[in-house]
Amino acid sequence: MRKIILDLAVSLDGFIEGENGEIDWCILDEEVAEELLKLASRIDSVLYGRISYDGYGNYTPAETASDFEKQFYGQINQMHKVVFTRKEEFNAPGATIIRDNIKVAVTQLKSQPGKDIWLFGGASLISALIAEDLVDEYRLAVHPVVLGAGKPLFSNVKERINLSLTHTRAFSSGLVGLYYQRA
Repeated sequence: MRKIILDLAVSLDGFIEGENGEIDWCILDEEVAEELLKLASRIDSVLYGRISYDGYGNYTPAETASDFEKQFYGQINQMHKVVFTRKEEFNAPGATIIRDNIKVAVTQLKSQPGKDIWLFGGASLISALIAEDLVDEYRLAVHPVVLGAGKPLFSNVKERINLSLTHTRAFSSGLVGLYYQRA
C-alpha cells in the first residue's frame, strides 16, 4: 500500500508559516534541494488543500530561478494532483477534486498502484488527515528560527500520535531533518 508522506518545513517553535503567511525563513540550499529531489523520486501524487493548490499546484518557476527549482517543479507538475475543497465552483483541470468523505477517498488513493503520495498542505488538510490517522510518514525540516507566532503544524490534534524515529539528518545550515513513521 502506498504511503502518505507529510514533508514540510517547521520553525523550532512549531509553526509552518509566520503570522502573515510568510515562509521567507525557510532555508533552501543545495543540501535541502538534494533532499527534496530524493522525495520527488519517491512520489507520483501530491495532495493539496485549495489555497495551497492555488499558490503552488501549477507553480512555474521564473526563467531566473535556480536549476533545482526548475527541475523540482518540473517533476511535481507532471504528477497526479488531488485537491481538497468544499467549494462547489472550484475547478482544477487535470486534478482530482475531493469535496467530502476524505477518509474513504484517501484510503482508496493509497490502495491504488503507484509510488508514495506527498501531503503538501495546507494546514487544514494536514490536520484533517492526521485526525483520520492517514499520515504514514512525518518528515519535518526543523529550521533554526523561532517565529513566536504563526500557523502551528499540529492544530486540532485531539489524540496522541505515537511515532517511531527512523533517522535524523543535520544540515550544515543548522536545519535538522526528523524522519518518523507511525508506530
